[in-house]
Amino acid sequence: MRSQPIVLIGEVHDNAEQHRLRAEALRALLETGARPALLMEQFDRERQDDLDRVLVRPGITPDDVIAAATTGDPAMRGWSWPLYRPYLSLAIIYRLKVVAVNVSRADTRRIVQDGLGSQGFDASVPSDIRAPQSEAIVEGHCGMIDATLAAKMSDAQVARDQFMAREIEAYPEGAVLLAGNGHVRMDIGVPRWLPATTRAHSVAIGLLEADDPNTAAFDVAILTPAQQRPDPCEAMRVPRSR
Repeated sequence: MRSQPIVLIGEVHDNAEQHRLRAEALRALLETGARPALLMEQFDRERQDDLDRVLVRPGITPDDVIAAATTGDPAMRGWSWPLYRPYLSLAIIYRLKVVAVNVSRADTRRIVQDGLGSQGFDASVPSDIRAPQSEAIVEGHCGMIDATLAAKMSDAQVARDQFMAREIEAYPEGAVLLAGNGHVRMDIGVPRWLPATTRAHSVAIGLLEADDPNTAAFDVAILTPAQQRPDPCEAMRVPRSR
């Protein structure tokens, strides 16, 4: 993380060991005197004003920050917020700028329906980005959506990548992006949307579970044991009773 001013560091969202390692690494970086902006996928971009307001208050806690930026939004309940408290604690202690870089579900629904251009994003998506993104969406939905829908849904992922890249550009002196591994991948994620000069001053670090075959998609890949979790496809396979 000290090798470049722009750091993109991935995660499997519910993997507690990965979060522990990332928080330790971020603390070590900050102890060197670095003060990067902290860009977080976990907050929708519409909540930036809420983040800015709460982070200047004296005596705030990570839970205050989370509450201010998520209240009233049921979509935010899907995050395992205790895993993100350490990063926010460091942001408070070291007075880091916290930047909301997620494109909300409301906006991505419009993008899926009307295309990237409808929300001001670049609709010229290379096929070597769109095809793997679509395949990942089919896999992530346990093979239960068709390729046509997956291609439309891939626009939502691309929009998030493009927006994250835009926000990174606003902090050339230093930024750390915390996002899922799919966003951090060099081949199809945020790095593909960074200008060449910014990419040259960035490093993409993937924190992957031991069975992940995509180690080559990152500048640096760190493997951890898999988090114990139920089979996410099981509920989709069981027919609903009437």
